Amino acid sequence: MNELKFFDSTLRDGSHAVGHQITKEWICEYCKIIDDAGIDTVIVGHGNGLGASSLQVGLSLLSDQKMLINARKNLRKTRLGTFMIPGFGTIHDNLEPALDVGTDVFCIAAHCTEADVTKQHIGFVKSKNKAAYGVLMSYHMTNTFNLIEEAKKMQSYGADGIIIMDSAGASTPDLVTQTISALVEHLNIPIAFHSHNNLGLAVSNALLAYQSGASIIDGTIRGFGGGAGNCPLEVITALLLKMKLPFRGNLYPMLDASERIVAKMAGDNVGIDPLCVISGLSGVFSAFSQHVKKAAIRFDVDPRDIFLELGKRKVVGGQEDMVIDVAMNIAQLKKQDNVSYLLESLL
Repeated sequence: MNELKFFDSTLRDGSHAVGHQITKEWICEYCKIIDDAGIDTVIVGHGNGLGASSLQVGLSLLSDQKMLINARKNLRKTRLGTFMIPGFGTIHDNLEPALDVGTDVFCIAAHCTEADVTKQHIGFVKSKNKAAYGVLMSYHMTNTFNLIEEAKKMQSYGADGIIIMDSAGASTPDLVTQTISALVEHLNIPIAFHSHNNLGLAVSNALLAYQSGASIIDGTIRGFGGGAGNCPLEVITALLLKMKLPFRGNLYPMLDASERIVAKMAGDNVGIDPLCVISGLSGVFSAFSQHVKKAAIRFDVDPRDIFLELGKRKVVGGQEDMVIDVAMNIAQLKKQDNVSYLLESLL
């Protein structure tokens, strides 16, 4: 098997878990420690990527530039990466400034059926001689044939690799094996896998992706990420050591980063709570959890019902405004049911 590399999204996906309030001190301290972990790339920024800080999905404590600058100052051995979804971010306002501060790797993301929107952005990054990875999010929402076609588009745009994201933590082991094997067979560039832990399968699915041909695992230290979190890099590292499988990484700095920094950042925001299970079951983006909890309290409805309805509507990341609409509808139906019950009891 090929040597496995790690992309570390702790300072990007972890942003979801703390309402995008990651501090300068956390970024600096984390990067100093993780720089010795043998990780290929540390990805930094707002949970939804460059340009995404907004009332709709959450305002960042720090600007994109400040986050990247502080990470760059403290990474000597490790590549600095960032993430962008076209529409949230643009070339002029976001990619160019990120290049100016010394970002090495750009992950350009789209919903799993919309690779076309990344063409211009991947092409721009490659024209600047930087690494560009195409990202296909919520891959469970299409079939393998379509996914291959979308990934091939990104390959044709010049992408250095394809990152498949299990954004809702909805993957079954069979789906991971089938999907990654097919992509490895039909593409000529590396395949990466990014898992969420809603159904408790983040580590096992990451391992299956590797065994099926993926050469990069995108995870986080302590599993710190949206919803139930991600594949904990220190856990899969320990598993690979136990299985004597080849990988590039150093366990002790990962454990140090977990204990000294991520434990402070995460607090109680790591683990599978009941709502995370429903999120995985319904196939809805894990980072919707905070929005759903707030809407459930505001409209006095069951948050589980909100998630299940969002799943029926096939809502994707970037459509957080739909949470309020769904909660309002459920509240109205609940009110109507109560009125009907009262009328029936009177009769």
